[in-house]
Amino acid sequence: MGLIALGVTGGIGAYKAIEIARGLHQGGHDVVAIMTASAHKFVGRVTFEAITQRRVITDQFARGANADIEHIALASDIAALVVAPATANIIGKLALGIADDFLTTLYLATRVPVLLAPAMNTNMFSHEAVAQNLSTLRARGVHIVGPGEGYLACGWIGKGRLAEPADVVAATDAILRPVGSLTGQRLLVTAGPTYEDLDPVRYLGNRSSGRMGLAVAAEAVRRGARVVLVLGPSALEPTPGAELVRVRSAAQMHDAVMTRVAEMDAVVMAAAVADYTRSGGAEPQKISKREDALTMTLTRTADILAELGRWRADRVRPWLVGFAAETQDVVERATAKLTQKRIDLVVANDVSRFDAGFAVETNAAVRVDADGATELPLQPKSALTGAILDRVEAGLSQAPETAHATHGGVGDSGDVVDPVDRPGEHESS
Repeated sequence: MGLIALGVTGGIGAYKAIEIARGLHQGGHDVVAIMTASAHKFVGRVTFEAITQRRVITDQFARGANADIEHIALASDIAALVVAPATANIIGKLALGIADDFLTTLYLATRVPVLLAPAMNTNMFSHEAVAQNLSTLRARGVHIVGPGEGYLACGWIGKGRLAEPADVVAATDAILRPVGSLTGQRLLVTAGPTYEDLDPVRYLGNRSSGRMGLAVAAEAVRRGARVVLVLGPSALEPTPGAELVRVRSAAQMHDAVMTRVAEMDAVVMAAAVADYTRSGGAEPQKISKREDALTMTLTRTADILAELGRWRADRVRPWLVGFAAETQDVVERATAKLTQKRIDLVVANDVSRFDAGFAVETNAAVRVDADGATELPLQPKSALTGAILDRVEAGLSQAPETAHATHGGVGDSGDVVDPVDRPGEHESS
């Protein structure tokens, strides 16, 4: 991990830069904050210094600066320059090459990847001048993340919100990783929960948001893989660049995976698949409320990961990754899962933690494989994907290519079967 220069400018989103600094630091980066004069009107320097353990740079000509010309020295030390929020003013200065403070001078002096996170009023963002400036910067290789849409501080609703801190952290990690390291590889990723309908109104479900699986799919796409994303019910946006297969139930997810596995180099089962479903299926009409207790019988759903392990048998591909959501004995249970299901890697986490697991943007996990357990510290889920896919890449490099079926998939017997059309499948994004 490298040293990241975080430029903070004078916008209302400046307070979010604190969380960006924290996320980068938790992800293993060293961070030095650079605040413009107007940034001080929105946020103080002390918090940044507490998080980064470094002096905040505020003045190009500050007393006590190093004997070296500081912006030149820093330009050669950093791995990336991130500006968040990037106001219309700073975007214009960078596009025109104006160097009137430390941040703009650093931009001209460095040759590392640069990431901007624009944040401003909707009309300002859509103005031709801003659009042209961003186009100029993109043409120079500057990376842009956001802005998002929603309620703005000015009272408007529209495009202009600073990207979420976790997305800025993920974008930073992305520009620092080698692109194309999975080019030519075929990955199937499952994400989200599954819902087992009880009647037209009720269902059995779980708290999975799908965020972890979507982050894995996004990073795999960025690394050049051909990705099939099998997504359960999720309110999150699907991954651009992946072939999207929408499912609802565990049975639908099972069929979507098993009809495609023969074509894959790796399968990452990040979905929280229901373990049980209602015997006999859902009631066609709503179950009426009763005064006494309601009793129903549940039956086990198919164990997709175990079936994948059995089907692969002694083959080396696809490389199989499972996830384990536990509340105790995390390493022991993950190790047992690795052996019992005959897979290559288990990513396990303690979902009883308030800051990890379901419905939050951060995660802390243990990566368990044949070499033992590796702790993955608390970090944004989007950043955690790097450690997961790095291990997948290493595994694939040791697993020679095998013949892939060009049509169909795998049935319960392990034979190749023709795929069948199912509701909600074969969408694209």
